[in-house]
Amino acid sequence: MLHKYDPRSQKAGEFISHKEIMDTLDYAWANRSNTRLIDEILAKGRECKGLTHREAAVLLDCAIPEKNHEIFRLAEEIKEKIYGNRVVLFAPLYLSNYCVNGCLYCPYHAVNKHIPRKKLSQDEIRQEVTALQDMGHKRLALEAGEHPVMNPIEYVLESIQTIYGIRHKNGAIRRVNVNIAATTVENYRKLKEAGIGTYVLFQETYNREDYERLHPWGPKSDYAYHTEAMDRAMQGGIDDVGLGVLFGLSLYRYDFVGLLMHAEHLEAAYGVGPHTISVPRLCKADDIDPRKFKGGIDDETFAKVVACIRVAVPYTGIIVSTRESPEVRERVLRLGVSQISAASKTSVGGYAGEAAEDTSQFERHDTRSVDEIVRWLMELGYIPSFCTACYREGRTGEVFMGIAKSGNIHLRCQPNALMTLKEYLMDYASPVTKEVGEAFVREEVGKIPVERLREITLRYLGRIESGERDLRV
Repeated sequence: MLHKYDPRSQKAGEFISHKEIMDTLDYAWANRSNTRLIDEILAKGRECKGLTHREAAVLLDCAIPEKNHEIFRLAEEIKEKIYGNRVVLFAPLYLSNYCVNGCLYCPYHAVNKHIPRKKLSQDEIRQEVTALQDMGHKRLALEAGEHPVMNPIEYVLESIQTIYGIRHKNGAIRRVNVNIAATTVENYRKLKEAGIGTYVLFQETYNREDYERLHPWGPKSDYAYHTEAMDRAMQGGIDDVGLGVLFGLSLYRYDFVGLLMHAEHLEAAYGVGPHTISVPRLCKADDIDPRKFKGGIDDETFAKVVACIRVAVPYTGIIVSTRESPEVRERVLRLGVSQISAASKTSVGGYAGEAAEDTSQFERHDTRSVDEIVRWLMELGYIPSFCTACYREGRTGEVFMGIAKSGNIHLRCQPNALMTLKEYLMDYASPVTKEVGEAFVREEVGKIPVERLREITLRYLGRIESGERDLRV
């Protein structure tokens, strides 16, 4: 059944209209060599106010080499203008791999008998979080399979409370983002009251036919309920939500357009677009062979997808995980990525215990330590940031979007990133990273464009040197 496209509608079939996506793909293909139109879209993109899904699709399909170079340069310029040179670091924390769904691409699917099942106790969570704090992490992304008995909402809420309550040396988790299955308005309200940061839920694919084929049974098989989850989260008071698709499951052009339509829907219906957009690619995992899926994309295409998302949705944080290699991560950092995971373990109990790799959700291609990634980022000219200031100062939802869309968020990101980097250097860095970092911080402070902010930052850095923590502007 074809639905009329309506970005304000709260019905999945209307704000993600199959007909509109197919018409958009036809339009983009027909205009892939239309120099005049592409130039007009690039000119609009330079205003940093975003593009429509149709305009972005034309850029993605652009077949003119010199224009593709312009797209990449524009993405770099927008990333620098909006977020500056800071890159936020986080780590996933897997609570449980019990799951009742039948997702064909995930090793946690209920009929997989190879993978050991595990659920962390609250004591085990404390051990995991302490290990993460010893690495220097300040923000986590909670992950759990969907299982109403083993992983009820009460377990997730108790785990959040446990995490926020752990103080170890100078360590503390300051922001807990949550990636759990689609749930009810009431449960989203409970998550909000528990103090979560961003609620993240990957659509996997926006192609309804492919979605239903890939989710043959289980609660997740309900396409509409899953796709409308962000509406319920917003209605439950969560104003920072994160979108994402798993590139490789379906045709990437289709999912690219669907992803942008979802962002447009959130803007149209709630006035707040996605706080983050994640761009994972399908990886090899236990009982999963990526070759069975039809939508794999190469590194060059992946880079273009990231660049076009940055031009289309300039205010959003773009996330790339350790699914990608260091080389790929370095390239897409320039093109718009603003958040990366570091030293991730995708197994339950992987940080403190000796969890077997066969409990991992996917294969990691960047296995470096936090210290190595911090030093690598500085050597590339980026400020490694453990910042959670906006969340802790109440700059979420419309407030955050207003600052980000104005192009002024970097005025807060830069000082706060440097202060959290200073904390890391004082508390966790290896001698060589600390030496590199101290010189880097001194240099970057001098680049803060507003004198008053520069003076505040210098004063706060001195206070951190004297033992204070969690200072922010």
